[in-house]
Amino acid sequence: MRQFGIWGGAALCALVAACASPGPETQPLQGDLLVSNVRVIDFSGEAPEVRDNAFVLIGDGGVLAVAETRTGLTATVEQDASGLTMIPGLTDMHVHVWDEAELGAYLSWGVTRVRNMSGLPFHLTLAEQIEAGAVMGPHLVTTGPILNSAGPNAQVNHQFVETADDARAAIAWQAEQGFTRLKVYSNLTREAYGAVREEADARGFIITGHTPEGVRGPGVPFEAPFDIAFSEILDDGFETIEHVESIVWHGLSDREDEVAARALAVQIAEASVPVTPTLLAFHNLWRVADTQGAALTRPETDLLNPLVQATETDMYEYWSGAPAGPTAERDAFHLRMTRWLHEAGVTLVAGSDAGIFTNVPGLSLVEELELMVEAGLSPFEALKAATDAPARVLEREGLDGCAREGCAADLVLYACDPLSDISCLHAPEALIRAGDWLSAEDLMALRDSARHHNLERTQENVIGGLAAQGVDVSALGIN
Repeated sequence: MRQFGIWGGAALCALVAACASPGPETQPLQGDLLVSNVRVIDFSGEAPEVRDNAFVLIGDGGVLAVAETRTGLTATVEQDASGLTMIPGLTDMHVHVWDEAELGAYLSWGVTRVRNMSGLPFHLTLAEQIEAGAVMGPHLVTTGPILNSAGPNAQVNHQFVETADDARAAIAWQAEQGFTRLKVYSNLTREAYGAVREEADARGFIITGHTPEGVRGPGVPFEAPFDIAFSEILDDGFETIEHVESIVWHGLSDREDEVAARALAVQIAEASVPVTPTLLAFHNLWRVADTQGAALTRPETDLLNPLVQATETDMYEYWSGAPAGPTAERDAFHLRMTRWLHEAGVTLVAGSDAGIFTNVPGLSLVEELELMVEAGLSPFEALKAATDAPARVLEREGLDGCAREGCAADLVLYACDPLSDISCLHAPEALIRAGDWLSAEDLMALRDSARHHNLERTQENVIGGLAAQGVDVSALGIN
């Protein structure tokens, strides 16, 4: 038998003793909620990251861990999610919020963040109340009032600016209110738009919205060019460009030309400008025309704000009597345009234009994602446009739109697989909002509460806000 020397034997004994001695105990990771046995999908990469039978620990409103076992994880509350799939909460990048009542509808369909695209002062207060937990709703990002000039796309709620001085005064007012994100619109004159850009640069404000066309002269767009060419806008640093239909109008001079459309998509991609297609906005015009108005009273339309709906009467009457055929053809071209944008590498973010016309809060984003899949995106790619892509655009990468350690605990669970069937999104089984577990029953209660509109509060917030920005509220036709 081999004999160890005195030092070798001593060293071996020391090593064995060290291995046998108990070291410092690993402290368990403590959280508020442990979701066990859940299938987790993250959309941060180029392909879905799927973890089966995972354990998700949540605390302080964030994801503390996503683990293969419960070892070392403890929580005050545990929810068994066997058979359920968890994904990040959805973001709707184009909505119109009119009252806090409708916020519950967004949550009930898994929408945990919205970007409001027609801001009034009350939206800033509402956003603060949501973050403080005083109001239950999705996180709210908002632009200021829409900046526009007189012309064919003018609407009574716009803040009208014709000159550079007008634009500077309007933005100074918006800054005083606390807005930092500017929404521009189609009719903006070249002079006013130039001042908007200068003010945004000086103040560090974000610009988003429609691409300004300038003054629309005779023959535009078929016989004469736009005053401001679409290509001029692409290097202006837009957070996003809104509406595929607006891109077709301004960028293609309203022509359904595949060769030109594909070339335009490449141009947008090279400029690295994200696009919010809002396919549902036009699709619902076709839906109303196709049903001769019956779609206006389909299920869930009672979630739309009745005060705002009162201003839509003329639009309802027009589209209820419009021929469905030409609208269907244009709708189909919008789907193809969206596919070409995607194929060219344009970053697409999902937005539904919820809150206006007949676009139901919350439900509309689900329908938008279904249209994006119909356009040619995979369910993963469509869901990425409502999770990871908005987080990147809003500079919240790694915080929002993800289901990993360090992400916000805004998550939605389904009893089906949204990667194989996007219609799965119609029926959330549960929602985690800022770390709090909401069951399917809780979500239905939120949706039902959204049907109880507070017209007095809406009128005070909306009409009062419009008057403060200089709108002649008597023109709204609301008593």
